[in-house]
Amino acid sequence: MTATLRPTTKLRQLLAQPGAIMAPGVVDPLYARLVARHNFDAMYMSGAGTSAAKLGMPDVGLLTLTEMVDNAARITAISDIPLIADADNGYGGPLNVRRTIQLYERAGVAAIHLEDQVLPKRCGHLAGKQLISTTDMVAKIKAATDARIDGDFVLIARTDALALEGLEAALERAERYREAGADVLFVESPGKEHLKAIPERLQAPTLYNMATSGKTPFLTKSEIAALGFKLIIYPNWLMLAAIRAADGVLATLREEESIASIAPQVPSFQEFFDLVGMQDVRELEERYGVPDAARAAY
Repeated sequence: MTATLRPTTKLRQLLAQPGAIMAPGVVDPLYARLVARHNFDAMYMSGAGTSAAKLGMPDVGLLTLTEMVDNAARITAISDIPLIADADNGYGGPLNVRRTIQLYERAGVAAIHLEDQVLPKRCGHLAGKQLISTTDMVAKIKAATDARIDGDFVLIARTDALALEGLEAALERAERYREAGADVLFVESPGKEHLKAIPERLQAPTLYNMATSGKTPFLTKSEIAALGFKLIIYPNWLMLAAIRAADGVLATLREEESIASIAPQVPSFQEFFDLVGMQDVRELEERYGVPDAARAAY
């Protein structure tokens, strides 16, 4: 019997292979099931998406560590696809970062990214960001590397310095973060003019954030890989598509006062339940001898 690889080990192996890795954004287990249906190798849980889904609020540092970890654990519980999770700025100093790593690792997350912003942090594509010192961020990265138990757990170091101090300052910070033990480097919000320089200068696995703001170009996987980036995250595209679709349903319902015209455009009752694991439930009920009359069925 072949042992199942841990998600952390899967991600490490993907990072060692040629080409770029695509990680669509998920905000809950339902989206994770959709990503699994389409056979992606990794997925990503963003702070902005989680804040929107769980609080109905923007990403301005309102979510706590335990809320983020709880959401991540619910996602990893239904899929063994490696989950990369936003860990904001570690929710404090180096000792807080240690606990952050420990909780995310226990939740089954394969990788996290830490950013060099002060508290309260801001979405990387918003204005109003402020940075901690490079020295303080290096201390956090060292604390993170010390705290992980699984040696394959991937630590991604993000710098938001480009928007505030320019490309050279961002690259210098990223180099220091690599020296401190980061496995992957994430320079936030680069424009088209910055892209080539980032992988060339850093000579380490780098992350491309396909955020919805448009500050970073919407390139193809092949184009991004050709530039030298290794990991591509697509933070909130699934949720944005769902928002637009749900808004249309509500507008139609308000106007027509009926769901009849909408019904053919959405998944059927059976498709919905199949997506969320109905077949697994039926197989388990049969395995454990649940009486026929009590078994879930269509």
